[in-house]
Amino acid sequence: MSNKLVPVSRRELIRRLGKLGFVGPYPGADHEYMSRGLVEARIPNPHGSDISADLLQRILKRAGISREEWFEVS
Repeated sequence: MSNKLVPVSRRELIRRLGKLGFVGPYPGADHEYMSRGLVEARIPNPHGSDISADLLQRILKRAGISREEWFEVS
């Protein structure tokens, strides 16, 4: 299995975050978010296209999710 991040749909991002223990999404000031304890992960607004690998990497880093965790829940 490759450890390379690839673009994902918003729905897939929410599904995987849920499997990692995040709850939500909840409405926020600018974007929806999901939370796990005191950690929040912002969910990009839906624009009809996938979330790029670069943006996904930033979301995972801010949420404290390692690549290994991300690929374990695929």
